[in-house]
Amino acid sequence: MKLRVNYRASLSLVGTVLKYLAVPLLIPLVTALIYGETVLPFVVTMVVTVVVGVGLERLEPDPDLLAREGFLMVGVTWLAVSVVGAIPYFVEAHGLPPVVTPVHPTSTLGSPANALFESMSGFTTTGATVLGDISFETHTRGIMMWRQLTQWLGGMGIVVLAVAILPELSVGGAQLMDAEAPGPGIEKLTPRIAETARALWGAYLGFTVLEIGLLYGLHVGGMAPNMDAYNAIAHGLTTMPTGGFSPEARSIEAFSAAAQWVIIPFMVAAGTNFALFWHMLTGEPKRLFRDAEFRVYAGVLAVVGAVGAGLLFTGAGFVTAAPDGGTFDAAYLGTVRGAVVGSVEPAVRHALFQAVAIVTTTGYASIDFNAWSAPAQYLVLFAMFIGGSAGSTGGGIKIVRWYVILKSIRRELFTTAHPDAVRPVRLGGNALDERAVRGIYAFTLLYLVMFFVATVLLFLDATRVGQSLSVLEAMSAVASTLGNVGPGFGSLGPMGSYLDFSNVSKLFMIGLMWAGRLEIIPVLVLLTPEYWQR
Repeated sequence: MKLRVNYRASLSLVGTVLKYLAVPLLIPLVTALIYGETVLPFVVTMVVTVVVGVGLERLEPDPDLLAREGFLMVGVTWLAVSVVGAIPYFVEAHGLPPVVTPVHPTSTLGSPANALFESMSGFTTTGATVLGDISFETHTRGIMMWRQLTQWLGGMGIVVLAVAILPELSVGGAQLMDAEAPGPGIEKLTPRIAETARALWGAYLGFTVLEIGLLYGLHVGGMAPNMDAYNAIAHGLTTMPTGGFSPEARSIEAFSAAAQWVIIPFMVAAGTNFALFWHMLTGEPKRLFRDAEFRVYAGVLAVVGAVGAGLLFTGAGFVTAAPDGGTFDAAYLGTVRGAVVGSVEPAVRHALFQAVAIVTTTGYASIDFNAWSAPAQYLVLFAMFIGGSAGSTGGGIKIVRWYVILKSIRRELFTTAHPDAVRPVRLGGNALDERAVRGIYAFTLLYLVMFFVATVLLFLDATRVGQSLSVLEAMSAVASTLGNVGPGFGSLGPMGSYLDFSNVSKLFMIGLMWAGRLEIIPVLVLLTPEYWQR
């Protein structure tokens, strides 16, 4: 049997990306130096990534990269960077025996499965965590900054970044970006694909810097006392990629209302097609509001936020008593109910914040929604399946797919009543190719089938090891990992973690995060015999 794919060319480009991963590792290394912490985890990782990267790079690079090689390169790259990204966590927990002792031997990331879970969750911008204790007593500031940085690198796309800055990837860059792009396709903004990649990353960087400046400005102005420079940078790095990691155990609840209001519009921007921002900057500002997907996206956020605000304001959005265990108690429930019920600003703020955070798959929390009633929690679960816009950093099924599905259903109802009518599905005034419509249906059906099958498998494994896991918790765990959302319900809530799952379940969810970030199809293609055989 002769292989149909040039795997050596694909692995060579994986090596190129890995080699340059040593550069962003300088950021947590410098952070560690500033706070007087050990730099060993980052030095070791830099050596490994350069050595492995250079070794793979020598596997006969082929400039004529085709779609098959693109799928393999993108899929393996995301696995490889996640493995490399786990090294700092592992070294922090174990050191380099017998020469160097561990920095934090009690770290939950000492387990290979946990370290890989945290790394994959970071790079795929999922935001699910297995940290048992999120504090600087358990982890160094350098390690926590690396955790934040992995999400920023993965947000717009590691391969898109590589295409933007590495000349050797400009040839075949269209295939690579199409395989990695979040959504049905990527809009070519400029004649050269490398320039398009730079335009997208330029907008991404600009929003990140602006958010960091505004958050730190609140601190300087006394409106967010604990939003110091470290926290401003840390949260700027995880808002725009719709990641949701926070160095604070209580997520955004730990900060003032002013900080929460500042973060909301940046989450909205992160869930918007970045191509629209490019058009705005090039003299077409009205294009944003003429875009059909953006109007639907804004409408969904408004409706989900309004329903949530109504539930919270009236008190129907909260449980009547704190459950046994969980991530909050009766005192917490009394505090949040007293602050939100009957008060317009807190009700609107928390409802809108959580609506935007979940729909865009950012996964931040301004409140522990485990304290919400069943109707409010099902609203959150529903929001997990919506997703951001195509061309955004958000995960999930995506707004544009739901919009096309609804329009095609309307078309079917019309043609049923008028059998002789020819009525194409239109998006933004343009008729969609029927193959594109079928592809959207196929992806959505595949996503939902994977969700239900994965929920059953996760629930069965929890039963096997004696883990107490409700059906809602299992559903939220799969919805959050496959959709790259982050938090779930119960012990998996925004103030909880995925630590109690077995290693088998964690490895399974690592696969779900990987598949979800690459939108399932590129991953499943690699598993078909037809892809490999000539």
